[in-house]
Amino acid sequence: MKPSVYITRKLPDEVVQPLLEKFTVRMWESEEVAVPRDVLLQESERADALLTMISDSIDAELMGAAKNLKVISNLAVGFNNIDTEAAKQRGIVVTNTPDVLTETTADLTFALVMAAARRMTSAERALRDGEWTSWSPLGFTGQDVWGTTIGIIGMGRIGEAVARRAKGFGMDVLYCNRSRNADAEEMLGALRKELDELLAESDHVVMLAPYTDETAGMIGARELALMKPTASFICASRGGIVDEDALYDALKKGTIWAAGLDVYATEPVPSNHPLLSLPNVTAVPHIGSASVRTRMEMMRVSMQAITDVLEGKSPKHRVV
Repeated sequence: MKPSVYITRKLPDEVVQPLLEKFTVRMWESEEVAVPRDVLLQESERADALLTMISDSIDAELMGAAKNLKVISNLAVGFNNIDTEAAKQRGIVVTNTPDVLTETTADLTFALVMAAARRMTSAERALRDGEWTSWSPLGFTGQDVWGTTIGIIGMGRIGEAVARRAKGFGMDVLYCNRSRNADAEEMLGALRKELDELLAESDHVVMLAPYTDETAGMIGARELALMKPTASFICASRGGIVDEDALYDALKKGTIWAAGLDVYATEPVPSNHPLLSLPNVTAVPHIGSASVRTRMEMMRVSMQAITDVLEGKSPKHRVV
């Protein structure tokens, strides 16, 4: 009997075809709607492999019922949706898709820096709503990006890629990281700072740290109050790292200039979320890696990981 693979979201037929040639493949029928929990539990019971999305909760309960499960291939860089300790205890391999989405996510992150600083989304809304009736000296003015200081929290692959873009804009680069990034310092002239220093000195603060017990809620009212009133805050890593209530208050009161958000504590973010009501918030729906080429490559990497494990090989991007 062929090993069984379950895919938790509908993927293009041409991407799935290589798996069909080797394994029994079942797939949730919707691209837009997440697989219901009861269906996921039922399918996992007979699966040798799961190809999961960041929105799927893969916890100890599910793994306990999945007696044949050998590998969980997560279609994302992050894997905080998976109980990795439970996987480790059960000998289940967990993989992710780093590297392939680095540049695409950096593009989106820097786009948020520019859009937030220059108030591009609120200006576009004003134009579409017919509110642009004449030119005025300070109409739709924002903050500069060129020649300013960017502070990057989490100087990993994506952080370095954002820093390279920042250097093209003549920006000074500060970074905060658990360990020193000598390459970023040597090649990009990045300066390592403690978090409070970075917040106080940066014109654009970019959050790219992974979501962990250490980083959960690390940006709250105290940290936001350290920032310049002309500074913007960008979050493109994971929701839950910033206290969204504190961020709303800081933006509403003018403690900081603007925010650019790609991730949220609850996803999909509710349409009535207070942050979405603010004109100085640029918000997009978790599209950091959303280019056609990158998403297709992420799928390929995920499927290769499943193939490797089920054929007794070591996968390239193993988390556990």
